[in-house]
Amino acid sequence: MVSPPTRYLVFFQYFGTKYSGVMETSNDQSMVGVQNYLEKAAQNLKPIVPIKFYISSRTDAGVHALCNSAHLDIQRPPGKPAFNEKQLICSLNYHLKPEPIRILNAYRVTNSFHARFSALSRTYVYRLLMGCTHYSEIPVFEKDLCWAPAGGGLEFWEVKFRSRSFLYRQVRRMVGALVAVGQGKLTPRHIKELLEIKDSRAFPPNAMAPPSGLFLKSVEYDEAVPVKCGYKGLCTSLQTFSRLPCLSQTTDLLQIWTLQLPQENSSSVRYSHI
Repeated sequence: MVSPPTRYLVFFQYFGTKYSGVMETSNDQSMVGVQNYLEKAAQNLKPIVPIKFYISSRTDAGVHALCNSAHLDIQRPPGKPAFNEKQLICSLNYHLKPEPIRILNAYRVTNSFHARFSALSRTYVYRLLMGCTHYSEIPVFEKDLCWAPAGGGLEFWEVKFRSRSFLYRQVRRMVGALVAVGQGKLTPRHIKELLEIKDSRAFPPNAMAPPSGLFLKSVEYDEAVPVKCGYKGLCTSLQTFSRLPCLSQTTDLLQIWTLQLPQENSSSVRYSHI
């Protein structure tokens, strides 16, 4: 007798530099998605039907994840018991080598659970390396892991965004706008006008932050779901983001965003300096 499938929620992380994004793409492309590798690894578990990962949060090409999540259903052959969480983590990680993708945690969940629709919020971190006058000043181990706009002293900053959901490239536009205001290239009034236009094509393309500094930090679920990301943090949280020239204006800018964004899509923003 064939046993019913078992549903799992998994948390996973990856360096996004070499991928077209997290979502699956056709395998004939030069760059494919993280999902392609997750599902290829899962087929080594020898399920009765192919395993599909239902990913909670999309990330674009070059964007990283400290902790993304997905659910999957595994139906094993007759007589084979369901995998326990540790077996699933070890098996998937073994077959993911040598890709920079790792399963952090796994939990059995009910069949009504959905990784995307059950999520309460997502938290993103954007990393900035301030004060670089030349690309060669970026530490070699930080390549593709931050954005280094000119201005200020040589130091790292992080900006955190938390919301139930985000618009396409929303975080990168917000960070780019903050930096542009700090550098005096845009003013809060310009941002207010752009928001009132309600046309993403009006946003200056050169003001968008690159994907390299963006990390999906965590996906949060209801307390009734006994799960946790398993990631303890990228860097210490501090309290200020004020050393860029003119960045005192960013307080006004954040207030503008709070007023202009729809309530169901508004983001809480934290800014900190390492």
